[in-house]
Amino acid sequence: MSLVDVAIREKVATVTLNDPDRRNAVTLAMCDELDSIFNDLENNLDVHAVVITGAPPAFCAGADLSHLGDSAEEGLLAIYEGFLRVGRSSLPTIAAVNGAAVGAGMNLALICDVRLAAQSAKFDDRFLNLGLHPGGGHTWMFQKICGPQATAAAVLFSQIMDGTEAARVGLAHQVYPDGELLEAAQAMAEGAGRAPRDLVITTKRTLQDIRTAPTQRAAVHAELGPQVWSTRQPVFAEKLAKLKSKISSR
Repeated sequence: MSLVDVAIREKVATVTLNDPDRRNAVTLAMCDELDSIFNDLENNLDVHAVVITGAPPAFCAGADLSHLGDSAEEGLLAIYEGFLRVGRSSLPTIAAVNGAAVGAGMNLALICDVRLAAQSAKFDDRFLNLGLHPGGGHTWMFQKICGPQATAAAVLFSQIMDGTEAARVGLAHQVYPDGELLEAAQAMAEGAGRAPRDLVITTKRTLQDIRTAPTQRAAVHAELGPQVWSTRQPVFAEKLAKLKSKISSR
């Protein structure tokens, strides 16, 4: 049985971690499947965006640390490769957090471009409770998204957040009733499906690169090249012609 399922509709791929008996804990086999799936999705011109979720009742219960082996460093990097591969994707990603997101499962949510949460979602840091230091860039991602105080509350003081609290501190973009989450995530992802695929990918890259721009002036120039490129694409020419035709007919 596959540990990761994929369904494609309206140019959106829904990737579902599918090991519910283990609450979708990340294993090396699951990491391999995620890598293969994202390679395929990035090569599929009919896919513009990806929604990631978990087979109920959990989103992802973290990493299976039995894979550490003799070298803890190599073992940790290997098990983190699953969510790191998602983070490297050129396609925009939405995490639909439908249940518990624990440890490395939180990392999978954090590394996505947008997080949507069910009301019953549970964001559970849990590293310290396991006697384990946070890893995989967890503290860096968490603070970038939520700031130092919310991060400290979760990491140092083991505060568990449901969907509503996650939305309040900015960890989740929006919260939905449990039965509406996946449909809402797919509907949001379809927004990328209505734009040219190469433009979506280029804009995601700009969003990532622009974070290091030191000034607004630098940001203006960083966006200039991609924007000029977009003006030379057929889709822009078509839309501009339609706009001009509409204006002239008034």
